[in-house]
Amino acid sequence: MSPSDDIAAKRFALMNLARFASVALVFVGIANIAGKLLPEAKPFLGYALFFAGVGGFYGLPIVLKRRWRTGDE
Repeated sequence: MSPSDDIAAKRFALMNLARFASVALVFVGIANIAGKLLPEAKPFLGYALFFAGVGGFYGLPIVLKRRWRTGDE
């Protein structure tokens, strides 16, 4: 593999990791809202985690793409 292929593979893996982590936050938020996870915590924590996960799912790939386009690593 060429160096550019290695960089592309690493970036692809990082973008997928960011998306999977965001989906995990959504599921943790839903579990908190339903009272299954950390029931002593208020549902506000669940809503915050849920919206942070949704925002991360859509926002993190855009932020990563912009950062990679400028050449900062």
